[in-house]
Amino acid sequence: AGNYYNQGEIRKKELEQSCCLLGIPASDVTVIDHRDLPDNPAVEWDTQLLASFVLKHIETNNFNLVVTFDAGGVSGHANHVALYKALSWFEIFLLFFCIGCRVLVLESVNLLRKYLSVLDVPISCLMPRDALFILTEEESEQARRAMRCHRSQLLWFRHIYLLFSRYMVINSLRLL
Repeated sequence: AGNYYNQGEIRKKELEQSCCLLGIPASDVTVIDHRDLPDNPAVEWDTQLLASFVLKHIETNNFNLVVTFDAGGVSGHANHVALYKALSWFEIFLLFFCIGCRVLVLESVNLLRKYLSVLDVPISCLMPRDALFILTEEESEQARRAMRCHRSQLLWFRHIYLLFSRYMVINSLRLL
């Protein structure tokens, strides 16, 4: 529930505002508040428990595609990595029992490439991947506005991220 700094309610509202900017209604946003899945980078989440929550959400909404982090979690954040592990854990179930639900994982890149912004486009075009998204200037600005909704998390280094991160312009993904 984003309550690591006792800001769970604030962060939930920020998430809903961000999603709204991206065209996702609050009714489609699910926030999990479970004592065994605390917002704490020092706590390793239970893979099977997290997988059960994700699977329930997939089944409830009849999703046929899920996009998540890869094993590097983009920033190495423990909770991002946990999502990857959970989806990896039941990938076969997703493929065979959820009628073809596929999983795309966002490629983690090294620190230099992460902050090359648009200059990473040629490199990304040459690298193997299953999907490549290059945002227009308008789409990049929409993504920045959505990120700015998360005011409680906009520390100095996230402002640098907003300015220079390739993820604000380009995202390469591969099938799990």
